[in-house]
Amino acid sequence: MAVDYTVIVVYLAGMLAMGWWGMRRARSKSDFLVAGRRLGPAMYSGTMAAIVLGGASTIGGVGLGYRYGLSGAWMVFTIGLGLLALSVFFSARIARLKVYTVSEMLDLRYGGRAGVISGVVMWAYTLMLAVTSTIAYATIFDVLFDMNRTVAIILGGSIVVAYSTLGGMWSITLTDMVQFVVKTIGVLLLLLPIAVVKAGGFGEMKAKLPTEYFDPLGIGGETIFTYVLIYTFGMLIGQDIWQRVFTARSDTTAKWGGTVAGTYCLAYALAGAVIGTAAKVLYPNLANADDAFATIVKDELPVGVRGLVLAAALAAVMSTSSGALIACATVANNDIWSRLRGRTAEGERDEVRGNRAFILVMGIAVIATAIALNNVVEALTVAYNLLVGGLLVPILGGLLWKRGTAQGALASVAVGGLAVIGLMAGYGILANEPVYYGLLASLVVYVAVSLATPATDTAVLAAWRERLAGREVPEPVPAPR
Repeated sequence: MAVDYTVIVVYLAGMLAMGWWGMRRARSKSDFLVAGRRLGPAMYSGTMAAIVLGGASTIGGVGLGYRYGLSGAWMVFTIGLGLLALSVFFSARIARLKVYTVSEMLDLRYGGRAGVISGVVMWAYTLMLAVTSTIAYATIFDVLFDMNRTVAIILGGSIVVAYSTLGGMWSITLTDMVQFVVKTIGVLLLLLPIAVVKAGGFGEMKAKLPTEYFDPLGIGGETIFTYVLIYTFGMLIGQDIWQRVFTARSDTTAKWGGTVAGTYCLAYALAGAVIGTAAKVLYPNLANADDAFATIVKDELPVGVRGLVLAAALAAVMSTSSGALIACATVANNDIWSRLRGRTAEGERDEVRGNRAFILVMGIAVIATAIALNNVVEALTVAYNLLVGGLLVPILGGLLWKRGTAQGALASVAVGGLAVIGLMAGYGILANEPVYYGLLASLVVYVAVSLATPATDTAVLAAWRERLAGREVPEPVPAPR
């Protein structure tokens, strides 16, 4: 394993080195939070694909393939569909807004009255997303070094917090680009063909497995519908995804670069399912389907290649973890703390210092929560249920329906969020009903309250249209709370 260890250690050292290099470029708030809004198509596509394809998409995607066969691709497939929908229909408009957070977009659209409550919901989502990614370090380092769970979380989390704190989005962009290349080589070009060959090829796989393993809808229609509702729609509104859209050099880059990244996600989804199906042939009696990835890597790959593929898994986890962490810190500082204390004028250096401090504090909180929490699936479900149930309607309503009002948006966030929480308590966290009924309640309240209250002020709508058109207007400064 010495060669494999060397590959991993070099990879981790490289991540820290890029964090240090990124620190030298992050001289302004724009540099630190959105990489100066200067990413071109190639880098934008790579980093966008890196953030959406995390540990759940890699380790979890292979696990679903092990359990359900080719239809196990649907979870990651719906993530790709969501990214395609965002890129084709919304990303150009989002990029032209020149904001830093989703809540700032809501303030622009509704007149500065939706910020704090939407910020709290988005903060809870990004925090739990960062926590679930951080927990995944335990699985990878256990395979690599037989390491204690807590030590593994602290080690992996500390590296991500270090390079994210140093250079902000510039560091994360550089590391994500490396992670994208490592994932492509490790998972698509190495693990996929090796797994299929070791399983005897597709003919042997079909002969040894039940026919439902090759049914595209074998996972079940209700499960697919739930994936679409949570992940496809979640891709449209998450702060971690929008913050990457804000890094695009132009609206054209955001549209076409995101389309390339979404298409890549579809291929990645199928690859994970095929690897999982091959693992089912090789190891038909694993106690836990999520162990399929680590098992096939550990037992079937040659020395050196094994280290690279494990680095690919680590890259997948780190890219999502760092993206969620900077999103969590950005929301906490800009949408909650700055509004609660009353925004004051700050220089660019103070802005960078303040956001850097928030990444460090949020990073420590994420590591501590990850150590205390055991169930990754439940944490991720809570995050996406809150996001979709509380924020999907007011965000898409603001983009698509000019009659939506601030009162309707606030009522929609409050009712949708509380309904999801209450229904999860009643039906169970993993039930489908909370997000179904919570989203329906949010929609009904949004439409009803918006129609019952005066239309949004024409001056606010005019400023909103100017910003959507990409015309230069001052950066949004929400009213103090």
